[in-house]
Amino acid sequence: MSVAGLCELCERPDVDHTCDRCGRLVCDRHWDDDTGMCVECGSEVGRPSDRVPSEDMPDGVDTYRF
Repeated sequence: MSVAGLCELCERPDVDHTCDRCGRLVCDRHWDDDTGMCVECGSEVGRPSDRVPSEDMPDGVDTYRF
């Protein structure tokens, strides 16, 4: 999708995407097709392939108790 404006990360004029998480307008260079987010949000959230599998986590880490 082509949108008007400048990339909010590098100020390039060829903006093609809007981040699904933060709403930033970003160019292809700062867009991650796999997550549908800008690279900034992708690095904050972490891509699924970057996350540690739950079987490698110590017991109780993935469990919340209230």
